[in-house]
Amino acid sequence: MTVLDIAHGDITTIAVDAIVNAANSSLLGGGGVDGAIHRAGGPEILAACRELRSTSLPEGLEPGHAVATTAGRLPARWVIHTVGPVFSPREDRSRVLRSAYRNSMLTAQELGVRTVSFPLISAGIYGWPLDDAAKHAVSTIRETGTSVETAVLVGFDPAAVEALRRAVAQL
Repeated sequence: MTVLDIAHGDITTIAVDAIVNAANSSLLGGGGVDGAIHRAGGPEILAACRELRSTSLPEGLEPGHAVATTAGRLPARWVIHTVGPVFSPREDRSRVLRSAYRNSMLTAQELGVRTVSFPLISAGIYGWPLDDAAKHAVSTIRETGTSVETAVLVGFDPAAVEALRRAVAQL
């Protein structure tokens, strides 16, 4: 069973085997976590993403799916890019959110990763409520049986860290 840790701060500074990127479907960088990972990782990540777009993912990455690239200059070997859904109060998209976590964990296992860090996928600009996002993150990682030893859930601000702590305590 994967051990869950919670960290507060900048996901790009956490030393793990793989960092999960809450990417957009273009894979070409953006704001929030995605922009921070591309900036800190350097041009190698963008080059790898452009290669994916010119070969196996010409239409981009679908929400809920995951794909790995080099981590460039990050303190990790891999970046696992996944696209979460935009929150909708009228449509339940939690299946897609859970799929983003599950497929990231399965990709980590395929890579032989022992440690992986996650942001709260979809909880930034995509508008997913923090407590619900944390609940889906914790429960999905726990339910996904892999050989990954440790998953570090990284909250960028105190509110995200508290939501993660509540989710771990409740589940």
